[in-house]
Amino acid sequence: MGKYINLFTDFGFKKIFGSEENKDILLDFLNTLLADKQQITNLQFLNTELLGGSIMERKAIFDLYCENDKGEQFIVELQRAKQEFFKERSIFYASRAIQTQSKRGKWDYNWQAVYTIAIMDFEFAGMGHQNVKSDVILYDKESQKQFSDKLRFIYLEMPKFNKTEDELENNYDKWLYLLKNISELDEIPVRLQRFMFQKIFNLAEITNYAPQDRLRYEESLKEYRDYYNTIATAEKEAQEKGLKQGLKQGKQEGERNKAIEMAKEGWKEGLDIKLLAKLTKLSLEELQEIKKTLAL
Repeated sequence: MGKYINLFTDFGFKKIFGSEENKDILLDFLNTLLADKQQITNLQFLNTELLGGSIMERKAIFDLYCENDKGEQFIVELQRAKQEFFKERSIFYASRAIQTQSKRGKWDYNWQAVYTIAIMDFEFAGMGHQNVKSDVILYDKESQKQFSDKLRFIYLEMPKFNKTEDELENNYDKWLYLLKNISELDEIPVRLQRFMFQKIFNLAEITNYAPQDRLRYEESLKEYRDYYNTIATAEKEAQEKGLKQGLKQGKQEGERNKAIEMAKEGWKEGLDIKLLAKLTKLSLEELQEIKKTLAL
């Protein structure tokens, strides 16, 4: 176990971003990602579990769910496991946050913006770029202008971030570097000597924890490691199975090619088709097709 907690564990993520007394950290992170919008000055943590409208509807459970003074809502999720329909799931979750803003009686549908921030420990397939950050909005294809500013998704594909400390150019780079590397560090890097980052390192230092929190982190870390060991084992088994299947298929193809060459020689020597079938284990139809190729 290192000096600092792993922020990709459930305990680590919520320890740094999910506490009321340290929500200035989450504010700084969101303002860094959403630098083009007006700065968020305050956040209120909301219930992370939204029930559906009826007992038959699915629940939406978020890692962090917040609201600012304007009523704008922020869903912040840490996603370790690659999911086939993760994009669709994030849209579903955002729709739940929209529905919570509906009012009884007359309502003009003037809901406040919903922002989804997904920190992912995997890469999307088919995004068409190598950027760490995907910033998704509603826009009009014809005019190429934004259609609405009330729904926005930011996806961070962390495996794509490979900058070293010396390559960090701005606060955004520094945040991503900290997220990905903090559990591997033994001291605060020179380029992260900023008050907010120093605060995070202090909160993340394992020796500062009470025994019960240390135990909770160890359990969360074990779950994190078990997950990746399971994935690694599955990938290795799939690779080995694929290799064995490939070797088997190659052997079968080699044997068939050998049989075809034997059949060609047999036809040239004038051997009987039934004898050829017995020698090569090819069907009568296959042998007739081979004979046609010789005639050509």
